[in-house]
Amino acid sequence: MAAQPEGTPCWADAMFTDLEGAKRFYGDVLGWTFGESASEFGNYTQAYADGKAVAAVVPPMPGQEAQSAWCLYFASPDAAATAEKIRANNGELLMGPMQVGDFGSMVIARDPGGVAFGVWQAGTHEGFEARGIPGSVCWAEIFTRAPGKSDAFFPAVFPYKVQRMEDDTVDFSVFNLGENTVLGRMAMTEDFPPEMPPYINIFFAVDDCDGTVGKAKALGGELKFGPMSSPFGRFAALTDAQGAAFSVIDMNTTEGDMPKMTDAA
Repeated sequence: MAAQPEGTPCWADAMFTDLEGAKRFYGDVLGWTFGESASEFGNYTQAYADGKAVAAVVPPMPGQEAQSAWCLYFASPDAAATAEKIRANNGELLMGPMQVGDFGSMVIARDPGGVAFGVWQAGTHEGFEARGIPGSVCWAEIFTRAPGKSDAFFPAVFPYKVQRMEDDTVDFSVFNLGENTVLGRMAMTEDFPPEMPPYINIFFAVDDCDGTVGKAKALGGELKFGPMSSPFGRFAALTDAQGAAFSVIDMNTTEGDMPKMTDAA
């Protein structure tokens, strides 16, 4: 069985050509510490915030070097069955289903609009040991040029209900599991460079958004947007020193009214 409800974001990792550089960057920017690299699993290295596992970094396998990027995994009680749903709804399987020792089973896939994501069926590794504390994942948003495809695909694969923001200037939806909003979906506009692929933007919680941005820039990161205050918190979008996109948010510094949402037709 899934350790968390099906469709819940449950883990995040990223491949970095310079693994030690990634550890220095996120260690300084998010305060992470790191466990021992698991050589039998390609030097997969877990990251910890306040002693709790919150993410992992890993070097690419030989011949698979590519642009560094974060991957968000969604919980599944049966990775093979989820893979079938992905295929049946015009998604693309990139890897798996694959057993990872006794830790669990994984799938890497893309939705019909090209958004990459992971699926995780928990074994001994149940996923995030903490969420919402400084240094941990607290939110994520699909950024896509094909919002209609994502809005149809993800609720067909996972038990999501879709709500749309009542705002004519922004094409934004959220995916809910029961009463819990677990994921956002933002349409990419012309403000995004055409060469930038669609992706899932992961938000890490921080105590001080502006201070964190300053640390990231000093270590070779690049500020893409913000810092900006919102009803959800003060946030900024960045890329790290190896080009992986991520965001940081101080959820205690809020401004403005929460947007109105309506159930999608």
